[in-house]
Amino acid sequence: MIFTDTHTHLNSEQFDEDRNEMIQRALNAGVKRLFVPSVDSEYTQSMFDVAEAFPENIHLMMGVHPTHIKENYLDELKTAREWLETGKFVAVGEIGIDLYWDDTYITQQKEAFQTQVQWAKELGLPINIHCRNAFEEVFEILEKEKSDKLFGIFHCFTGTLEDAKRAIGYNLKLGIGGVATFKNGKIDKFLAEIPLENIVLETDAPYLAPTPFRGKRNESMYTVNVAEKLATIYNKPLTEIAEITTQNSKEVFGV
Repeated sequence: MIFTDTHTHLNSEQFDEDRNEMIQRALNAGVKRLFVPSVDSEYTQSMFDVAEAFPENIHLMMGVHPTHIKENYLDELKTAREWLETGKFVAVGEIGIDLYWDDTYITQQKEAFQTQVQWAKELGLPINIHCRNAFEEVFEILEKEKSDKLFGIFHCFTGTLEDAKRAIGYNLKLGIGGVATFKNGKIDKFLAEIPLENIVLETDAPYLAPTPFRGKRNESMYTVNVAEKLATIYNKPLTEIAEITTQNSKEVFGV
């Protein structure tokens, strides 16, 4: 039984004390496929380091995270594009719009998001979307860029059933993580109405640990806890959840 964590920040400073042990715990739990998103150029080397330690299991994305779109965003985009052209990455991400913390750079966030979506279409790569307090802004750009070449994952999906259907309409899988296990997470109330073929698992470790670990550091091994919740929601055996969501991840990433 193989699980896939489609979004985990394995290079986070929160894992500096026990990174290899944490990754090994995930592998031992059956989480054999791990996908690491990019944040900005300062984190690129640490991404390479963690992937080099577990080359059979870890795959990397490249992009500029919306909360890291600042005055130097054009330089960051230039660097990300250069890395993408090396062919070492399986997706453009994580990219998107985040208006939760600060909307100072909303214009630049929109420009950066649309630019990176266009790169993904050009390079034949999936996108990995970060969206916080910005569903309409994200959907506006997806509508502009909608095409057969647009596909990927709507990471950490926390929207409504209508939002879910809109995202799927843009050929996106929904990245489901710890929020599905929260009492006030809400998405567990309608997920069963979304065909499992549109779902992938994720943790967003070290953030958003699932129940019963909520409030603590998240780890990729907790992908299994998310899968167990989905097994309950969909009334399917855990083996089937693992198989279908892993197959979905293969369709997206091509690995």
